[in-house]
Amino acid sequence: MLIATIRPAEKHTATAEGTEIPELRAKLIAEAPDGWEMVSAHVEMKPGGIRIVTGKFQRRDEPREIEAEDMAALEAKLPNGWQMLSVRTA
Repeated sequence: MLIATIRPAEKHTATAEGTEIPELRAKLIAEAPDGWEMVSAHVEMKPGGIRIVTGKFQRRDEPREIEAEDMAALEAKLPNGWQMLSVRTA
């Protein structure tokens, strides 16, 4: 018997445009659905002090476990949009 620890691996991208980085960061975070965290941000400068910030978000729900007899069966049980973090034998 194998037991896998899994978590969501979905990703979301949002963009904000303005002049002040703290305001842009706040705008991006406000757009994130519950349970999502901003994992990176890329800033692009435009003429006139305008900044375009693209934030990348990932779901960070609590991990859970799934069980199966072998690796192929574990992979078949992995829900869409989830990733395996570890596998151990029972």
